[in-house]
Amino acid sequence: MGDQLQDEPGRNPFGHHMTMVDTAALLAAYDGQMRMAPGVVPSGYTHEYDGPLLRIVGAHVGRIRAPRDVGVTGAELDRLIARQRDYFHARGQGVEWKLRAHDLPTDLPERLVAAGFVPEAPSTVLLGRADEVAADPVLPDGVTLRQVSRAEDLRRFADHQTEVIGTDCSWVAADLGAQVSADPGLITVLVAEAGDRVVCTAVAVYLPGTEFVALLGGATLPAWQGRGLYRAMIAARAREAVARGFRLLHVDASPASAPILRRCGFHEITTSTHYQWTPPQ
Repeated sequence: MGDQLQDEPGRNPFGHHMTMVDTAALLAAYDGQMRMAPGVVPSGYTHEYDGPLLRIVGAHVGRIRAPRDVGVTGAELDRLIARQRDYFHARGQGVEWKLRAHDLPTDLPERLVAAGFVPEAPSTVLLGRADEVAADPVLPDGVTLRQVSRAEDLRRFADHQTEVIGTDCSWVAADLGAQVSADPGLITVLVAEAGDRVVCTAVAVYLPGTEFVALLGGATLPAWQGRGLYRAMIAARAREAVARGFRLLHVDASPASAPILRRCGFHEITTSTHYQWTPPQ
């Protein structure tokens, strides 16, 4: 799915020999391939279209995905936004609308806020070449890295995320389980363990029909931060991406993660912000 990036004659936007990275080409690849959710729909989820929008139903909150340019303006755009809000309100659920800094129309953020959506802190959208990032993961002494898919391990993954992030991430276990059951070949769930303690977690989602692997869920216990675990998780997932024939890695990075990713060879192309609507209590 999505437009495949075509290299212009005489240059390779991802080539080793470039002294400057062609961030415009990276952004074009991102816009062409990463906007909508391609591939298998996890069990318990449905994908519905409302005009230009993809509405993802079945998670703990609804999710809205859109092309760079929604293609409608003014009152028509206000009605489109209100329909998404009201759809999930009727289900007793919240909904998040993911917006990038270069999206159109330019007044979409203000119209989302007027409809009751609240922006979260923006993330930095970083892309990297898988073959430049891939490496053997270097783990601290006593730490092992394991790919998991069993329900008990996914619960431990979710508990770890809750502990690190500080908000209830119990829903993550069911969300990962649904993706694993839909197609286990499209997701890698990793845990780094010291004895029976999960100290770092990470996910890679392979996006069929694109060049991209999405790197998600990288979280390290505070006591284990600064010891290379996050970097090891990046290296391991990049290595697997190369083995599977994917060229590009995508991360929506927190302020803490973005500097590490830049040092690993990732490049900032834009920012993304989740606009959240929560039903009244």
